[in-house]
Amino acid sequence: MRIRRQGLGGLAGRFAGVICGLALAVLPWRGAEAQIGSARYSAIVMEARTGNVLIEAGADQPRYPASLTKMMTLYMVFEALRDGQTQLNSRVVMSEAAASRPPSKLGIPPGSGLTVEQAILALVTKSANDVAAALGEHVGGSEERFAQMMTMRARSLGMTQTRFRNASGLPDLEQVTTARDMATLGRRLFLDFPNRYHYFGTVHFAWGRAQIRNHNRMLGDYDGADGIKTGFINASGFNIVTSAQRDGVRLVGATFGGSSWVERDRHMGALLDQGFARMGVAPRAPSSVMAAANAPRRTPPAARPVQQGNTRLAQAAPPQRRTQQQVAATPNRQPAAQVAYRQPSAPPRPAARPAQRVEQGSAANNTQRPQASATRQQNSSNATPR
Repeated sequence: MRIRRQGLGGLAGRFAGVICGLALAVLPWRGAEAQIGSARYSAIVMEARTGNVLIEAGADQPRYPASLTKMMTLYMVFEALRDGQTQLNSRVVMSEAAASRPPSKLGIPPGSGLTVEQAILALVTKSANDVAAALGEHVGGSEERFAQMMTMRARSLGMTQTRFRNASGLPDLEQVTTARDMATLGRRLFLDFPNRYHYFGTVHFAWGRAQIRNHNRMLGDYDGADGIKTGFINASGFNIVTSAQRDGVRLVGATFGGSSWVERDRHMGALLDQGFARMGVAPRAPSSVMAAANAPRRTPPAARPVQQGNTRLAQAAPPQRRTQQQVAATPNRQPAAQVAYRQPSAPPRPAARPAQRVEQGSAANNTQRPQASATRQQNSSNATPR
């Protein structure tokens, strides 16, 4: 694998103080534990109908989109459906190049295929990189040409800081975006394709005998959330764009740079709560993700004596199984409500991820932040859980 390199080290230091200052100025609450002040954190919340920005922190700083790229891929597919260039039941053939993409993937062999609608569902749930590449070839003739089309369409939508190099979001130093641009894209997907937006709320996708669960745990975990997309590569951290509606008010938010999907979702929930409050929407009961953030540590059960023959043994009570949210809420860290915003001495590394949530190829050596003159990195073949 060839990689063209160019120094980017000074960029993180130049932006870190700016991001931290913005975050402290606009995020007065302390209910989330995202990496405010880190080299890859940014966030924004806007009102979907008008596009008015309610909250932002580093929203125009360059970031790697990871699988948020597939939002633009799907925008292009929805346009092709609207314009009659393809149909939901049209066949998407898997080429050798598309089939070679690293996980997350469906693993369709070259020459086989699936329908356009199946491909849409594979992208919004499993975030399948092989299917994204195949869709790009189906609509654009080649994935490279499709990426050029994506960039041109992004410019027309007002996404002035976004540049695409592939259809999947696999690591490429030249593929960059911003939180503002991704929230804008999420908003336009809802406004421009109201008859297609429901795909982003799909919780399960049946593929053969498998039931593929959507990577977006905000669906069902946050009251009112009905889309849109998550993303992860090592260089970006855990990203998400979320749309939620309460009492007739719809918000779209984007968060970049979480150290885990739990931290990312928890912070996104706090941002949306603050946005709804500013729009005059009454607060709701905490979601399971937010409740887990403030859950007290479980006290281990005391040992109890057990009679065995003529000997009394001290036997600990069997451990109780904890939910995934309780596990995520009890690592060696303070509860989120007690954590002050801070600027870490070095950019944090993504936390360990569950092996069953696989999304994108890893970029283990791609830890620098993007800039306009960033050079290009080829796709990695290592799977990384999200």
